[in-house]
Amino acid sequence: MSGDGAGAWRRVGGEGLRFLRGRARTLRILALWSLLESAHTFLGGYAVARALDDGFLAARPAVGVAWLAVAGAGALLGGLALRGVFGGLADLVEPLRDGLVRRAVRQALERAVADPGRAARDGGVSRLAQQTEMARDSFAGLVLVARSFVFTAAGALAGMAALAPVLLLFVLPPLLLGTAGFLLTLRPVARVQRRALDNDEALAARTGELAAGLRDVVACGGGERAGAGLRLLITEQERLTRLLARWAALRTLALGVAGRLPVVVLLLGAPWLLGRGVSAGALAAALTYLVQSLLPALDSLMGALGSAGTRLVVVLDRFCAPRPDRRPASGPEGPAHHPAPAPAPAPAVALGVGPAAAPACPGPSFRRSGVARAARGGPGAAGPGPVCGSGQRGVAAELRGVRFAYGARAEPVIDGLDLVLREGEHLAVVGPSGIGKSTLTALLAGLLPPGRGAVLLAGAPAWTGPVRSPDPRRTLLPQHAYVFTGSVRENLTHLCHGPVPPARLDRAVAALGADGLVGRLGGPDAPVDPATLSQGERQLLALVAAHLSPAPLLLLDEATCHLDPAAEERAERALAARPGTLVVVAHRISSAARADRILVLDGNRAVCGTHEDLPARSALYRELLGVWNAQV
Repeated sequence: MSGDGAGAWRRVGGEGLRFLRGRARTLRILALWSLLESAHTFLGGYAVARALDDGFLAARPAVGVAWLAVAGAGALLGGLALRGVFGGLADLVEPLRDGLVRRAVRQALERAVADPGRAARDGGVSRLAQQTEMARDSFAGLVLVARSFVFTAAGALAGMAALAPVLLLFVLPPLLLGTAGFLLTLRPVARVQRRALDNDEALAARTGELAAGLRDVVACGGGERAGAGLRLLITEQERLTRLLARWAALRTLALGVAGRLPVVVLLLGAPWLLGRGVSAGALAAALTYLVQSLLPALDSLMGALGSAGTRLVVVLDRFCAPRPDRRPASGPEGPAHHPAPAPAPAPAVALGVGPAAAPACPGPSFRRSGVARAARGGPGAAGPGPVCGSGQRGVAAELRGVRFAYGARAEPVIDGLDLVLREGEHLAVVGPSGIGKSTLTALLAGLLPPGRGAVLLAGAPAWTGPVRSPDPRRTLLPQHAYVFTGSVRENLTHLCHGPVPPARLDRAVAALGADGLVGRLGGPDAPVDPATLSQGERQLLALVAAHLSPAPLLLLDEATCHLDPAAEERAERALAARPGTLVVVAHRISSAARADRILVLDGNRAVCGTHEDLPARSALYRELLGVWNAQV
């Protein structure tokens, strides 16, 4: 909905009329079934009047019972009508949902083409999944109660007119007054609900952005600043909720006027009516019409219009013709202001080998190098060694003055980092939790764009845009290993281009120490149920898959944390002996000690060296080493 609710009502009303005109046959069927409901309502009051006037009050109980039986037959008609109404309702509601799903997909594709980065944060998933179902349910409820009110009111008013037309003079004025007052609240409430929905989406997006980089926000001490915008959104949501509550109070007053005042007026006017020839049966029938039929139907209609109706207008307006994006109701602190690049969710064993990948397993042979290269992370860091040009032979990956922050105003997680990784090198990355180790692997994997500087893989940029195809240059294993339902062989070879010879598969399984696990599962062709595997077993299968991957750069982000130290050592040695470059985010100092070089991340400092020389150069590494030795 745009800034004014009237525009949304016009847009939604126009498209709604076109939708209904295309389903005239379904509407006619609904109307025919609903006529039976009018007959049921008419008979419910008229039979009561006749049973009293012509039966019980006239000392003819048999006639009274007969008229009550007619009222019971009318109830059967009502049940039959309801059964037919639900059948016709499905023919009206399901096409609406299908059309909204198609429109949501089309809008998401259009936004992705126009602005891929914003499309990911533009509520497309919510529109496709949640809002289509919300529209479907709201539309079904609204059609059901609106149809019921129209035909129930027709039957009740026709019954009163047939018994004594003067009854309408007591019933209609308060009924119309309360209904008009209620209808006047619809547009203001729709505007408030629209702002509340905007703010709710902004709150969800902001929360998602913060959650994606929560560890780095905490590590950098940026919690207060990062939470400021979130608090504004929460405050705005509280204000809008209070405003909706005030409108709900006014609606309750209007409902009281429309739903209760007619009964009071009729009871106060009963002496006058009885004195003017209106029979007791007609007066009892009028009360029956009001209490049992008309007022419950009106209550349901107002409740549906007040909640489902305005919500339906708000949601359907999201699916109308594309309009320029608006700022959320909360103002500049919403996610439209300085959007933070959140890490894209990645499969656990990554990102590896598609049809364009080359070479196939087992991949090219690289010579192992122990070349040390310093890395720096900001003012006061240890000075770097000679810079290796990205085009020089033997460079697997390179970071040049890389800076990255989760948001334009957030403190950088990585700032001014230079690093060269040689082909065949084994690098371990250590540091406290939340310091940026996972961020570094995400940058090397091309999952995050550097805010400043360059990240190169084999001389080419690692970041290729928000829409990525499988990249044969690297494989990333995060902490939570990716295992899928399929055979053991499929889980072990899904990163390879083409079939893997059985002998090579067996060698990889043995090298990683996974032969016992594969045997327990039933062999390479046995099915895998991920739910039955422990975290360590999942990691072991993922490590074998990484060993078989032809990617020249392998990134392990605490991918061995669920293995015991002996199994971890065996896995890391096997992966280090594999052709290519290995980067390990280490959670044990013993893991770091096996590496050619160790990169210590320490806030605005980054120090790179060997296990032997780092204790003299890095206070943090001395501390980590001391804690580890004390535990051992």
